[in-house]
Amino acid sequence: MAKVLETTGMVCPFPLVEAKQAIQEIQIGEELIIHFDCTQATESIPLWAAKEGHEVTEFEQVDDAQWKIVVKRGK
Repeated sequence: MAKVLETTGMVCPFPLVEAKQAIQEIQIGEELIIHFDCTQATESIPLWAAKEGHEVTEFEQVDDAQWKIVVKRGK
């Protein structure tokens, strides 16, 4: 089952900071669903995921300034 991280309303870099902590709480192969509205995180979260060996399995804009990204833990 995927873990959901709600960071809507948090300013950058907090969505990324919270994601880094949350990914450690799930098992390899599980997914972390991150909801956010910080424009900078649209770049910083995918870059962090790739650098750390995680896979972005879904990335969508759900509203004018809101996004959902799903990161599958790789290591």
